[in-house]
Amino acid sequence: MKVLVTGGSGFIGQYCLAQLNAKGYEVHAVSSVPRPSTSAVQWHHASLLDAAQTKALVRGVKPSHLLHLAWYTKHGRYWTAPENLNWVQGSLGLVREFTEAGGERLVTAGTCAEYEWSHGICREDATPLFPATLYGTYKHALQLMLHSWCKQVGLPGAWGRVFSLYGPGENPQRLVAYVINALLRREVATCGNAGLIRDYSHAEDVASAFVSLLESKLEGPVNIGSGESATLHDIVEKIAGKLDGSELVKFRVPSSNTEPELLLPDITRLVSTGWKRKFDLDSGLDDTINWWREQAGLPRV
Repeated sequence: MKVLVTGGSGFIGQYCLAQLNAKGYEVHAVSSVPRPSTSAVQWHHASLLDAAQTKALVRGVKPSHLLHLAWYTKHGRYWTAPENLNWVQGSLGLVREFTEAGGERLVTAGTCAEYEWSHGICREDATPLFPATLYGTYKHALQLMLHSWCKQVGLPGAWGRVFSLYGPGENPQRLVAYVINALLRREVATCGNAGLIRDYSHAEDVASAFVSLLESKLEGPVNIGSGESATLHDIVEKIAGKLDGSELVKFRVPSSNTEPELLLPDITRLVSTGWKRKFDLDSGLDDTINWWREQAGLPRV
């Protein structure tokens, strides 16, 4: 298997590269910033939003498998950013070049934001797809177009819909990383929406789910989650207990709440590939806390 990974330097992608290399695959990754190749990963410098660069990349690598994770992900902006449209266009061009170069299997990253959130537990074959955000709308639009393309040209492909996640290297403004860092500094961590029920997955487990999809013959949308749910209140309190910082956690009542109380994935399809998670929430938070402790120059516990 010769795999081309887009978004390989990202939160999920870095784990995918390591896992694919550990399995002995020939791993290629693309970045808009020049990166040195290693014995584990051959890096290519190209912009996937430039058709000519994309064509040259794919024709040069000639991958048998494509794991497409790249997208516009700037925290706080990606929900409404016009760049979402650019990535629909760039993704379509990439997949066309991959197909014409003889590609054998495609796996692409989708999102839980494609679903109509009022249904609570999301099932690929039953839950309505009615995105509430620009990000979810464009991701879903791409999924529909790729489904039609793959069916027309006979390209096997899966679409992994990611739910909530956390782990080492996460943006420090996101919930788990924010709370950990605040408590490590002995600062107050102010959190809202405490009653929301979510499925939080460690990024390494999300990566292994994508690798499992790449190795499987499963086609179409597949939910990616841990199978374990918890309220945001319980997650934050669990972190606080591990860092002896319960007195530093403050919960506020949000002025408005447009998020669904319950948003969970049914992961039956994912489990059918033989995938198993490495981390439960407790061990995953330990791993994440220790990583942030190291970044702060503190000893692991």
